[in-house]
Amino acid sequence: MSTQLPAVTVVGSINLDIIATTDRLPTAGETIGGGVLSQQPGGKGANQAVAAARLDGSARMIGAVGDDAQGRLMLEALSSAGVDTSGVAVLDGDATGTALIVVDRDGENQIVVCPGANAAFSLEGVSFGPDETVLCQLEVGLDVVLEAARKAQGFFVLNAAPAMDLPAELLERCNLVIVNETEYELIPALAEAKLVAVTYGKDGSAMFEHGRKVAEAPAAAVTVANTIGAGDAFCAALVLALRSGLDYTSALAVANAVGADAVGDPSSQPNLAQLGSYVERTAAASGVPW
Repeated sequence: MSTQLPAVTVVGSINLDIIATTDRLPTAGETIGGGVLSQQPGGKGANQAVAAARLDGSARMIGAVGDDAQGRLMLEALSSAGVDTSGVAVLDGDATGTALIVVDRDGENQIVVCPGANAAFSLEGVSFGPDETVLCQLEVGLDVVLEAARKAQGFFVLNAAPAMDLPAELLERCNLVIVNETEYELIPALAEAKLVAVTYGKDGSAMFEHGRKVAEAPAAAVTVANTIGAGDAFCAALVLALRSGLDYTSALAVANAVGADAVGDPSSQPNLAQLGSYVERTAAASGVPW
């Protein structure tokens, strides 16, 4: 395995997460009292950039916030985590993206996203180097993601969430697609994709080449505090592990361990150890040196 982690550039959403924690999720038309309110940095793009930086990858963020107090807080949170924010646009007239989230005592959640500035930025003037790994999600405009795929010169990864129909051009450009099991079912075209990582929650994760399972790894048992940032931490870890030279099974195991730590943390942008410590931990658990 290489000792030098590759650069990761994340093109994606930056949100303020407004979270109500309750005993259980409300049903349609139901009001539940006794909630606890909190606010914290979020957005799938920002979560993945922060996770990559904390795992000791050099992360760069491409996205947008509004010219408001929330936007300034999001930029400060990214910078303090070690993320390069020079590519984040501050848009006058657009509010910073906001996610309204309800989380129950088991960590399950309901989320409504108000995109704000995430729906208004472009990649005009943005370029990517030949050794730059680019990671996108679908909380920004599909046109922006497609443009990123066209501009990216190196390894291009799509976390296809939230699920939607994807243009053939975009799928053909992806070196790797990452989804959960529900998203995998909702996007039939992924069965023909070159390489797809699928997460199954407590049942671990697997890798598929053109619809054929080629690797899998079990999940670690963990007490769930919050599932919001776990998938994003998994994405960042898997990309870093693969680009560092780990094989599919080992990379999945490392990403599962990172995701397990994220699930146990109440933050959407959880504190994580360096990637090397997860590599050592999972190698020791398997009994096979990597």
